[in-house]
Amino acid sequence: MLIQKLLDCPEFVAGDGTQLRELLHPDKQAVAIGYSLAHAIVPPGQTSLPHALTTTEVYYILSGVGEMHIGEEVQLIEPGDAVYIPPNAKQFVRNHGSEPLIFICMVDPAWRKEDEVIY
Repeated sequence: MLIQKLLDCPEFVAGDGTQLRELLHPDKQAVAIGYSLAHAIVPPGQTSLPHALTTTEVYYILSGVGEMHIGEEVQLIEPGDAVYIPPNAKQFVRNHGSEPLIFICMVDPAWRKEDEVIY
């Protein structure tokens, strides 16, 4: 049985500027999954850098409020929202609230540096 404790996962700043902790990744643990799962934070008043992945991405918002930008579309996001981000879509998220914007990020197939472009 594998149980990942969030605080046991090292925190780092991702290429898009979000604070990230990778929970599950098939290249890093003996898990039979094709996706990667991470916990992400965008501090109040901050915005992730515009970027695109060649893979599919899903954000599930846990707390905080903000704006999701995908291509030319902008939507408000809040806890309980699941956001589908299609492959190759230029995207970023803006936290316009007073608390951290915290979300789970799932990338399928699993995230790889070479699959991401930062603008």
